Amino acid sequence: MSAGRTPAPRAKSPDKRRVILDAAVRVFARQGFHACRVSDIADEAGVAYGLVYHYFGSKDEVLDTLFLERWNVMLALIREVDAEAIPVRDKLRAIASFIIDSYRHDPDLMKVIIVEVTRAANSFGQTHIGQIREAYELIGGIVTEAQAEGVFKAEIEPRFAAMAFYGAIEQLLTGWIFGLLPQGEEQFERAKWLVVETVCGGLEAGAGEQPILR
Repeated sequence: MSAGRTPAPRAKSPDKRRVILDAAVRVFARQGFHACRVSDIADEAGVAYGLVYHYFGSKDEVLDTLFLERWNVMLALIREVDAEAIPVRDKLRAIASFIIDSYRHDPDLMKVIIVEVTRAANSFGQTHIGQIREAYELIGGIVTEAQAEGVFKAEIEPRFAAMAFYGAIEQLLTGWIFGLLPQGEEQFERAKWLVVETVCGGLEAGAGEQPILR
């Protein structure tokens, strides 16, 4: 090397932990969590089998990490939206948009979260019941506030309204995951409107009330 010549910077090596997590998403989505092995994840990531165990204690920990990463982002989004001085419809639309856009941009990850965690009542769903319940409570808090302002009916329990709201979104994602519903940019955008319109239409004060006979 010539004197005084600055060596070229080395290319930054990829984050192996991230590479393993991304590979796990593809394997879990393709094979199912219970059907795959740690070696399948290593092969998909192009790393040595032992490197997976360097970062994660088990296949279960890999799934835990994938779920908590995305779920905690959603919880933070709900808190942020709730703190904004905007109408309740806009708050619920922002939440619905986040979840639907998460599927649009990373369908494999959302498939793993729904199929392997939130719907797995006897395994990972039970393990993460606290985090799942927290989402319902935060959405329920938004409903409670709207009830206090007289925007939503007071007689509908906030927790039930929250479950109906999130459940409608999850059913949409399930329909897309299993090919039961058409999907594309138009369908994704319309779904955001449909969820909010359907849920808010039943919650808003005056909606669905029987006319008074005179």
